[in-house]
This record gives sequence, structure tokens and C-alpha cells, in this order.
Amino acid sequence: MTEQAAGPQASPWKNAARALRARRATLKSLFDLELTSYYLLVGSVLLLLGIGLLEVFSASSVNNLVNGRPILSSIRNQAVSATLGLGLMWTASRLPPRAYRALAYPALVGTVLSLLLVLAVGSSHNGNKNWLIIGPLTVQPSEFAKLALVLWGADLLVRKEKLLTTWDHLLVPLVPGAVVIIALVMVGGDMGTSIIIVAIVFALLWTAGAPGRLFSILLASAVGLATLAIVMRPSRVRRFTNFLTPDADPGGTGYQAIHSFQALAGGGWFGVGLGASKQRWGQLPEVQTDMIFAIVGEELGLIGTLTVLALFLALAYAGIRMALRTPDPFVRLVSASVTVWLAAQMMINLGAVTGVLPIAGVPLPFVSYGGSSLLPSLTAVGMLMSFARRRPEPLDAAGIAAAADPADADKTATRSATRPATRPAAKPSDTARNRPAAEPRPEGTPADR
Repeated sequence: MTEQAAGPQASPWKNAARALRARRATLKSLFDLELTSYYLLVGSVLLLLGIGLLEVFSASSVNNLVNGRPILSSIRNQAVSATLGLGLMWTASRLPPRAYRALAYPALVGTVLSLLLVLAVGSSHNGNKNWLIIGPLTVQPSEFAKLALVLWGADLLVRKEKLLTTWDHLLVPLVPGAVVIIALVMVGGDMGTSIIIVAIVFALLWTAGAPGRLFSILLASAVGLATLAIVMRPSRVRRFTNFLTPDADPGGTGYQAIHSFQALAGGGWFGVGLGASKQRWGQLPEVQTDMIFAIVGEELGLIGTLTVLALFLALAYAGIRMALRTPDPFVRLVSASVTVWLAAQMMINLGAVTGVLPIAGVPLPFVSYGGSSLLPSLTAVGMLMSFARRRPEPLDAAGIAAAADPADADKTATRSATRPATRPAAKPSDTARNRPAAEPRPEGTPADR
């Protein structure tokens, strides 16, 4: 009787453990679906864009009022940019990879010409000369340079795939071309964008299989050049030496960081509510662009900031997942480099807002105000969506034989089905005899599992 009574008492625990395993298996199966990356990309970007529109409206309305501009001018411009960006994202999600490869060189040439035009007739702001004013539009070509470098670098490395065993083919002309773009951006004073471009180059080389020793040399060179660029401008020296102690200069280099900390600290767990930020009343410089994450923390609290971070992690997971699973080298290179681009830009922005990194003037992707950042970022995500929808499956032995010689397809399919999983490959002379029978693979089993 005692054993019989103990059975029902133990069964609820067993049932709970069994239910937990079943839910975990269900969740795992959801992440193994073919279109998981596609839905993660769409969901995370749309949510980030929605949060960005809300916070740009909250931050810019008061900022515009204080500075004598129309209250709704910023959110109207951002809404127009978001609409155009979503159109570009949808269009990009319908294009095949060969279309992007065809656009690689025209995009690179157009970017270089635009950067040269900025140096000639560009507009300056806060000491940086990065903008072109075209009628009512203000365009920052350095933001589009990221997308152009991704396309050109990926296409270049795929074309030279069989020659990438030597350093000279790995580096030339990719690194010299990137150096030209970085030099043009740095002449305008935009060091933050230059760091992201360096990260894109590193991602392309890493994905292409560059050796670790080459990375060490390139990293040392990049650090040396960055140090030189910092030393050459006194404002950068102050910014990079005072970011750990902003209280040392509360009215100068530490002013922006101090008010950013106050915004984050004032939000608490759940925030003060949308539209209730105090720092947006002129205290926090660049409140709707570089420092918008501080307003997210103040109005939505720690929960809101963690939500934004989780959405970026989901976006990065989708990009890495695609890069690891695709058999197409161009898709792999583009997926990895776009993921590094967006992740690096996010980390630099969040690091500046939280005081972990110096303030580099980098916008938060999909959230900060500015069409020049939003349009290429949404286009890049649309490109990843296209790859997620069209990811080709590797052919099995029967498919390869059918593609090569339809007459041999049946023979190869029989050999593939009857080959034991643990048996070593047989010699060519033994392929037609002495092979034990095995269960053929059931229909519908994915070829890459």
C-alpha cells in the first residue's frame, strides 16, 4: 500500500519534468524552422523602429520647441524616412543575390564620389564635415559607405575565392579600398563611422578564413592609426581621456555623459513614462540622435533598455545563424559583415551612453533620428531577409547525380540510400558489391540534418 501511495505523489513531479522537456523541445524546434531567421529579422527591426519613432517624437518635440523649430518637424521627417526605408527593405527582400553582386561596384564608385563631394562642398556640424545638402535634404554619404563596402568586399572575396590562400590576395584590393574610404571619412572628422568600417573589413576577412597572424598585424595597425588620429585633434584627446572621469570637467567634456547618467538613473525599473523625460528639456545634447538610448532608459526604465538590447541580440542571432547555415559564400560574407556592422554600431552607441566607451557620435540603428542612418540599415536588413527566404539547400548525392547526368540519378540514389552511416568510404572497385543493406532516409528529412 505504501508503494502504491508513493506512486501518485511522485507522478506530478514526473509530469512537470516531462512537460518542461516537451516545451523545451517545442521551443527548440521553432528555432530550427527554415524561416526562423526571416521572422526574427522582421520582428526585431519593426519593434526597434516603432520604439525609435515613439522616442524621437518624445525627445524632439520639446527640443524643437526650446530651439524655436516646429514641434512636429523631426518626427515628420523621421516618419518619412521610415516609410522610405521600409519600402527599400521590402524591395531588397525581393532581390536575388546576383542583383546585389551586380550593384557592388556601382555602389562603391558612387560612395567614393559622394565622399569626395562632401570634402568639396559639404556642410559642417560640431567640427565634422560629413553632410551634403541637396535642396531640402541633408545626406551623410559615410553611412551609405558601410553598405557599399559590404557588397563590394563580399563580391570581391567570392571572385577571388580560389586565390585566398595567400595574404596578398586576401588584402589586395580589399584593404586599400577600405583605407581610401576610411581616409575620406576621417578627413571629414567622423571617427565613429571609421571604426565601424574597420569592423566590417575585419568581419569580411574573418569570414573568408584569414589567419590569426594576419588579424594581429591588422589590429596593431588599426590601433596605431586610431591613436594617431586621436592625438592629432585636441578635442578627441580630451574626450578619450576624460570619459572615465566626467566629473573632472562637468561643464565641458563631461557634460553630455553626466546628463546621460542622470537620465538612465532617473528611469528606475519601469521609467517615468512616455513624454515625461526631464533631460529632453535641453539639458542633454544630441538627445534625439546619439543619446536617444538615455531617453529610452529614462522614460521606459531598465525594462525598456533591456527590451531594446534583447531585440538587437535577436537581430544578431538571426544574422549569425544565416552565416553559419548557408552554403553560398557571398551570402555568408554579407550576412556576417552586416551583422557585425549593426552590432558594432549598437555597442559603440550604448557604450557611450552608459559611460563604458568614449562618446563617438554614432547613432543607434533603427532608433536614433536620421534618415541617412536609417535608409542603408533597413536596406541591409532587407538584403538579409532576401537571403533568409531564398537560402538554397545543399543537394544530396542523388540530387548531385541528377544535375550532372540524369541517366545516373537512379544508380546514385540507390547507393546513397544503402550506404551505412558508420561505414568508411569503399574503394571504387568495391562500390557495387559486398554492401550491407540499410534503411533509406525517410522522405521529407532535411538534407542538411
